Amino acid sequence: MSTFEVFAILTSMTAIFSYINYRWIKLPPTIGLMGMALLGSTLLLVLSRAQIVDLTQTMTFVTVIDFDTTLLNGVLGALLFAGALHVDLEKLREERLLILALSTAGVALSTGLVGGGLFYLTALLGVDVPLPWCFVFGALISPTDPIAVGAILRKAGVPKRLETTITGESLFNDGVGVVVFLVLVGIAGGGEPLTVAHVTRLFLVEAVGGCVFGVALGWLTNRVLSRVDDYQVEILITLAVTTGGFVLANRLHLSGALAMVVAGLMVGSSGRAFAMSETTRARLDDFWELVDEFLNAMLFVLMGIEVVIVEFTGASALTGILVIPVVLLARLISAGVPLALIGLRTPSARGALPILTWSGLRGGISVALALSLPASSARSSLITITYIVVCFSILVQGLTVQWVVRRVLHDSAAPTTDGDQPVSR
Repeated sequence: MSTFEVFAILTSMTAIFSYINYRWIKLPPTIGLMGMALLGSTLLLVLSRAQIVDLTQTMTFVTVIDFDTTLLNGVLGALLFAGALHVDLEKLREERLLILALSTAGVALSTGLVGGGLFYLTALLGVDVPLPWCFVFGALISPTDPIAVGAILRKAGVPKRLETTITGESLFNDGVGVVVFLVLVGIAGGGEPLTVAHVTRLFLVEAVGGCVFGVALGWLTNRVLSRVDDYQVEILITLAVTTGGFVLANRLHLSGALAMVVAGLMVGSSGRAFAMSETTRARLDDFWELVDEFLNAMLFVLMGIEVVIVEFTGASALTGILVIPVVLLARLISAGVPLALIGLRTPSARGALPILTWSGLRGGISVALALSLPASSARSSLITITYIVVCFSILVQGLTVQWVVRRVLHDSAAPTTDGDQPVSR
């Protein structure tokens, strides 16, 4: 099956599911599409185990897609650039301390808490997942997914200040999470010694280097855009940034994800203000909104389809269900500690902790990292556990985020007219 045929099938499935969801189901697009794909895949698995259908061709199709490579080394750059393009950089600067704390210390704290909790559960249930691999799971499940978060928050009615914090954290913490993931995979898989020098070097090269590369790329893009007054050429330039720039960053062993976030922020702020005409701004926004919606829709359909290659066992599935409250508790603590510390200097937004906890969705990045794990005795169990947590996050948390936000805000004082929220007591 050719690449174009795979793309054509996925596009057709996405369009059909989108139509069905729009006409009859009427769920938020990401949830509806993933739910339908997941339901279809589950039905196929049931029929296959009953020996009614043969899944050979379906599994071949899914294997050809190679989800982790497609996301981590493909469409992720465009999705992150599109997400960062519409973030208010000034508001992001106002929340920079909290965003930095959540995306660094918060990820590290959550990794430790989830890893320790999973090790206890696997020992209790007799699932073979050694302690180092438990911490690997903690690293891949701790970052909130900017793709899932962005798609859900648009309709949740989150206060603007808090929405900036959640969006900013989700855009930056995946880069930190990937660095932690790579370090822990090296330790778990090859007995690589954990030293401060090694971790610092990897963080500086991947995360800091990616941000510096993104600044340079954003500056260069804005300079080029300022010399062009043709929206078609300018859109092509931004496409080159999200494809060629993303690939180049990864080839240089820098974080392509963070580079795209920083470049998107620069193009969306100074580039939009000083390097684009009114026509270009409107056309660029329309184009990247369409790209964002299309890639999001296809990604969540893919996530639903991928379930056919997950090897579910009773013990692993039970572990995945029982680790959900562990992940939520770790999110509560890892968000609560930075909120408390930063709150000593700058009061947090109203309802920050419960909303941050429940809107911390996990998505395609966690699944892609799990699927990229090297062969080991724990790999199959970790993929199963990851899939269960991600499905709960998208389908349950995603569906109830609006209700939680309204409930939290209803129990607090009314919001002020300028969008900044009163301090929670």
